[in-house]
Amino acid sequence: MKFRSDPTAIRGSVAPLITPFAADGSLDEAALRGLVRWQLQAGSHGLSIGGSTGEPAAQTIAERARAITVVADEVADAVPFVPGTGSAKLDETLELTAAARDAGADAALVITPYYARPTQEALYRWFATVADEFPDLPILIYNVPSRTAVDVAPETVARLHRDHDNIVGIKETTKDFEHFSRVLRACGPDLVVWSGIELLGLPLLALGGAGFVSAVANLAPAAVARMFEAWEAGDHATAREIHFGLHPLVDLLFVETNPAPAKWVLHRWGRLSSPHVRMPLLPLSDAAVPEVERLLAEGAPFTDGGAS
Repeated sequence: MKFRSDPTAIRGSVAPLITPFAADGSLDEAALRGLVRWQLQAGSHGLSIGGSTGEPAAQTIAERARAITVVADEVADAVPFVPGTGSAKLDETLELTAAARDAGADAALVITPYYARPTQEALYRWFATVADEFPDLPILIYNVPSRTAVDVAPETVARLHRDHDNIVGIKETTKDFEHFSRVLRACGPDLVVWSGIELLGLPLLALGGAGFVSAVANLAPAAVARMFEAWEAGDHATAREIHFGLHPLVDLLFVETNPAPAKWVLHRWGRLSSPHVRMPLLPLSDAAVPEVERLLAEGAPFTDGGAS
């Protein structure tokens, strides 16, 4: 938790890990540790687990807490660790956030409560409650309206940021790029803003964003990290080259519902013992395999080919 006191240091490519399951559906801790080591070796600037790519809604709170503990132990403060700790229920959110705090996480990524479609005032009180419960833990809002059916308005983000010193940032997973701009304008440059949309990660940097939590880092961690580093170094041509080169891998992720395609690839590479996803998701269908293989071949120059 050496980055906890300075959340502005959480920048760059924060890889949102998939959650590996064995063939029987249980948490595969060995594979999870292996994925963490690979991400660190590849140069990812931070790690997360428990976001949409990690299938959190298909796990028990105990399973999610265990995965957080495993990742924190393997990361060992090498890079910032920012797990997702949100749920549709407040008590579960508080329990998971406490587990992340106790495991040594540097910040907690808290999703908007899904399904209920709360008002902006209700969203304010939800995040305010979490922030007040954990005053020494940086809190980042996770706004993903495509999965939650609710959008945190820029004015609500600004109010939360103004009223709570430990609400320090937001992961914006919306294709409405105007929304990014309005959040940054409303909150000022000290708000840590990440893109959760793969193809908006690089554009966000031009507005002053801190980086991206991009699922494509599960397949091309080194390239995603290099894209941020190239931009920061002023080598915008290289950053754009990587951005466009990653397009096939981004498309691959969504041939069917994420993370089934990514798990299929990681299993093929030998990084997972099984491509298992939990219901209501299904493993990659046979019909989708040719398209995934085509996109993987096209994006191969930006992966490490799965080399261990």
